[in-house]
Amino acid sequence: MVLKIGKKVARVIELIRPALEADGGKIELLRVDENRGIVHVKFMGKCVRTPQALEALRNGVEEAIKKEVPQVREVQTASPKA
Repeated sequence: MVLKIGKKVARVIELIRPALEADGGKIELLRVDENRGIVHVKFMGKCVRTPQALEALRNGVEEAIKKEVPQVREVQTASPKA
């Protein structure tokens, strides 16, 4: 069975969600632009209190998604909510 990119991304996010929640954070998958390979997410909670933490988190999530879904080129974040 071949999964679409969006479903693959959602599966990766479900795998990393417990680690984020253990640190007081949350992630929401907003949308996946399958044509451009761009994933849009929103981070919330304690793990996004500083711009540096948000960027580190985005980079880590992007790396995890790209590892499992090589069609993804970039992860973009919406404005976080604490």
